[in-house]
Amino acid sequence: MEPVTIGLWVSGGMLVMVLLGMRVAFAAGLAGFIGLVWVRWNGWDYDPERFWKAVQISVKWAGTVPQSKVSAQVLSLIPVFILIGYLAYYAKLTVALFEAAKRWIAWVPGGLAVSTVFATAGFAAVSGASVATAAVFARIAIPEMLKIGYNKQFAAGVVAAGGTLASLIPPSAILVIYAIIVEQDVGKLLLAGFLPGMFSAIVYAALIIGIAVTFKNVGPPVSGFTWRERFESLPPALPIVAVVVIIIFFVYNPFGEAWGTPTEGGAVGAFIVFCMAMYRGMKLGQLKEALLETAKLTVMIFTIIWGVLIYVRFLAAAKLPTAFSDWITGLDQSPMLTLVLILLAYAVLGMFMDAIGMLLLTLPITYPAVMALNGGIDVSAADSAFGMSGAMCGIWFGILVVKMAEFCLITPPIGLNCFVVAGVRDDLTVQDVFKGVTPFFIADGITIALLVAFPAIVLWLPSLAS
Repeated sequence: MEPVTIGLWVSGGMLVMVLLGMRVAFAAGLAGFIGLVWVRWNGWDYDPERFWKAVQISVKWAGTVPQSKVSAQVLSLIPVFILIGYLAYYAKLTVALFEAAKRWIAWVPGGLAVSTVFATAGFAAVSGASVATAAVFARIAIPEMLKIGYNKQFAAGVVAAGGTLASLIPPSAILVIYAIIVEQDVGKLLLAGFLPGMFSAIVYAALIIGIAVTFKNVGPPVSGFTWRERFESLPPALPIVAVVVIIIFFVYNPFGEAWGTPTEGGAVGAFIVFCMAMYRGMKLGQLKEALLETAKLTVMIFTIIWGVLIYVRFLAAAKLPTAFSDWITGLDQSPMLTLVLILLAYAVLGMFMDAIGMLLLTLPITYPAVMALNGGIDVSAADSAFGMSGAMCGIWFGILVVKMAEFCLITPPIGLNCFVVAGVRDDLTVQDVFKGVTPFFIADGITIALLVAFPAIVLWLPSLAS
């Protein structure tokens, strides 16, 4: 049997296990291990005496590959970024952000909803977890919106959609994972996420204003704040700005050499937020909870990475990514149409899988295919299909697939952010949140289309760091 055929059978079996409810980490790890044994034994023509030898070799592969990858220093960014988010919550930076946004923006139609979007974007700049962002603002923003007469479904949809911005706006755990899997520059990827993330927030805000103008009872404006009250709301939110500036200068310093690595920048940012949280009265129990929640989420992410890396090693042995790339590049259609179809496939797959698991399982196949469509890793911009070098294509595709992962966080039936918002609020059902988030599908579709049509939105900042 051809190794590619084994790859297809094992990958199909893994998807069945996932759809039946097995955790992605365990399904990928088990499928990868079985696949490694199968490929090795197949190479020996299924000699019964060599079966256990195939198992022993596969055990060594399965044991050493994940450890060698997970020990990479860049992965230390993940717990650091997650910790920043939890500490920012206990430092009451979330409340300060929402209050500042409310005083400056709430006067526009749908003002509180728009304020919520920009507050979640600000919190996303110090938090790498979309789920945590959605949970925090479900407690803060929804009561404020309901108090002045917002439709509860719409209010819930705003929070669920706004929470997705943490996947794209650095610091982002998903961007770090993407960089590890496809071996891209983490610093440039983090830089690339800023403009698309803010662009997404602006598109959300425009949609909300349009809805509020069209349907007068959806989002009444809030007025009455004086200029003094507005300026008084800014200092409590300044630590967010400080952390963002520090991370940017550690990744890219426009005035000279970068201050350090992204990991060091994240650590300094976490220390600043920790000091702010202690200054504002964070108790020992809250610090313990922040550390425990960070550890739980980090272990979950690392476990998925371990399992998927075993599967990735099997894919390489089965030569499935190469076969898929050859098939994609051989299609009689434009590379751009093929890219759009790949993104649409992500939209469908995201209805049934969590964002991190989906990316980890698909990137070993889709990334080489997209790079081949563009002309290869070493192609120049002049000779490429998408008008960019191989390195920039890797960054551009990373932002596109992470944006698709954002989209999947709010799509039924397993849009995780929607379940989180409903879980936090006793007066909301999951169906309420899914109904409220529906208009944001349009906004995400517009954003993705513009990022595909105008790659400069993604590539301008990382190009400065080249």
